[in-house]
Amino acid sequence: MQLQEERQYSPTEYLELEVISEYRHEYIDGQIIPMTGGTPNHNQIALNLSGSLNFALKRQAYRVFIADQRLWIAKKQIHTYPDVMVVSGSLEFSEGRTDTITNPLIIAEVLSKSTRSYDIDEKFAAYRTIPNFQEYILIDQYKNHVEQYYKTDDNKWIFSEYEDEDSILILSSIQFQISLVDIYDKVDFDD
Repeated sequence: MQLQEERQYSPTEYLELEVISEYRHEYIDGQIIPMTGGTPNHNQIALNLSGSLNFALKRQAYRVFIADQRLWIAKKQIHTYPDVMVVSGSLEFSEGRTDTITNPLIIAEVLSKSTRSYDIDEKFAAYRTIPNFQEYILIDQYKNHVEQYYKTDDNKWIFSEYEDEDSILILSSIQFQISLVDIYDKVDFDD
């Protein structure tokens, strides 16, 4: 049996295909990877967090984005769509683009069974190469469990974990807090 060689795409080729595609894809160092659809719990959690952030940060120098906003990670050659992003100040775009940002301050990912390991390991390592990036939130969609990583001045990352529904997630890089009850509002763990 002969192995078929996988085609490598340039970032430009990926973007040309992505803007006309009916479905979203990630781009990882030459490979185009289809993104799976989200569950109702995944969508609800991302909406709960992004909506609360957007309301809390209104009329401030922050922008909140959800799921469809593309991010370019130049050092790792990755185009991806984080579940929730917060940008501080002006948007910075990938060269020649107005639809692909490069400067998130905060990223949150809702974990699924198929992406959990990637989100915790490789994706977090890629995000850490972004100069503006300061805080990473990982939210389990199957149980009350939130992980928070935030960067200190000496480039160390502090880890906190929340499991009790009465716990309050307090972000370090902006003035914002949210209870796990509010993150998981209308989420049905039995699904």
